[in-house]
Amino acid sequence: MATEERWTGPDGGAAPVKVMVVDDHPMWREAVARDLAEAGFEVVATAGDGEQAVRRARAAAPDVLVLDLNLPDKPGVEVCRELVGPGAAPRVLVLSASGEHSDVLEAVKSGATGYLVKSAGPQELLDAVRRTALGDPVFTPGLAGLVLGEYRRLAADPAPAAEQGPDVPKLTDRETEVLRLVAKGLGYKQIAERLVISHRTVQNHVQNTLGKLQLHNRVELVRYAIERGLDD
Repeated sequence: MATEERWTGPDGGAAPVKVMVVDDHPMWREAVARDLAEAGFEVVATAGDGEQAVRRARAAAPDVLVLDLNLPDKPGVEVCRELVGPGAAPRVLVLSASGEHSDVLEAVKSGATGYLVKSAGPQELLDAVRRTALGDPVFTPGLAGLVLGEYRRLAADPAPAAEQGPDVPKLTDRETEVLRLVAKGLGYKQIAERLVISHRTVQNHVQNTLGKLQLHNRVELVRYAIERGLDD
């Protein structure tokens, strides 16, 4: 019998990692869900199309959404945009047959935490779900550099004038420190180890920073940090 995958929940206690699987191919969807359940994750829902995915994710409140991009009714990037934002939201791990750079970048811009191609092995997927639950960016080898390069390209665009005014909220020293490490591409677990704090504390700092700056996801946050030279 598999050991149940658990993590530190919002109340500080141990909680099972809740996962939802979205894919329009029933056999693939059920196989992934079965592998996750056998590995100790709590599979709270599955869905076969985009509209169903949004409804069931809002009802089941998974910690991690394993999401295909090519879905009927509503594409995966739209599902991601609707579900990921300020406040409580699932972290999205895209699991797609496509390794096209445009698809990867569109998924990340929509709020996905990570991106794996379907050629990944079962153990690689399980590890990716674990890391995604902790907030670590997870990518098929070769794609992480592409994403960081896109962050930098976006940061080269002129920053909105409103962000430069006197009303920009002031971050604490710790929030700035965490933001600097996020801009360098570190995941929550890596930041926690670097600063000798819990990953939950790192997540709280990131959520507070997103709220203060009125940003919606990691892409916007990294862009903000790079624009201000915090990745140096």
